[in-house]
Amino acid sequence: MKVVLLKDVRNMGKAGSVIEVSDGHAVNFIIPQKLGVPATAANLKQAELKKKSVDQQKAVSEELIAERMQVLAESPVEIARKANEKNHLYDAVDAEEIAAAAQLPVEAIKLEKPIKEVGEFEVPVSHGKDFGSIKVRIVAE
Repeated sequence: MKVVLLKDVRNMGKAGSVIEVSDGHAVNFIIPQKLGVPATAANLKQAELKKKSVDQQKAVSEELIAERMQVLAESPVEIARKANEKNHLYDAVDAEEIAAAAQLPVEAIKLEKPIKEVGEFEVPVSHGKDFGSIKVRIVAE
């Protein structure tokens, strides 16, 4: 049975894609869970329109992220945290906090481990085909 996916399904496909699955899997899992709908002509047309709209949004999003990365390459992101006298932070700074301060999506920040001390750090950033690094300055409050 051909099914149009409404949501991303691991090991099956992305939202908007048409996949071939067994009848039982479609009837007992995909359709009841609202992960997909049968591949009728109307559903195929709607999926195609949705996919075009998602692709356009993704292109605009990638362009904005690339521009934001260029701006951040010139000036560091500053985050203030409480630290002890040895410049060790009481609470580590993770990728989510850096993404919020830099106004980038969390999945773009490629931080290996949380930052636990005061200083300036190079944090790798990658989104789509754009990659680079931003400077993050952690200062004591």
